[in-house]
Amino acid sequence: MADEFVKGLGILMTAGLGWMIVAGWYLTPSFEGTQLLGEWPENPDLYAQIALAIGDGLFWFAILGTLTFWIVIPAGRKVREELDQRSA
Repeated sequence: MADEFVKGLGILMTAGLGWMIVAGWYLTPSFEGTQLLGEWPENPDLYAQIALAIGDGLFWFAILGTLTFWIVIPAGRKVREELDQRSA
């Protein structure tokens, strides 16, 4: 169980840091207003579009990867363990 926790934590930290870097560069219009959750730039160039797509991917990878290692895999192991006990 500790192995899955550390993998989920690693995914959360690295992907979250990557998302925060991209969001800080492109989605923070000013330091007085909304930070990290601002509007997309009006007319982004190709590299900005790529960075914003990578940022969205990192955000969802952080959420879904963490939930996978913290909830889905341990729950699947418990279900498999219960099924093995019932069949024996």
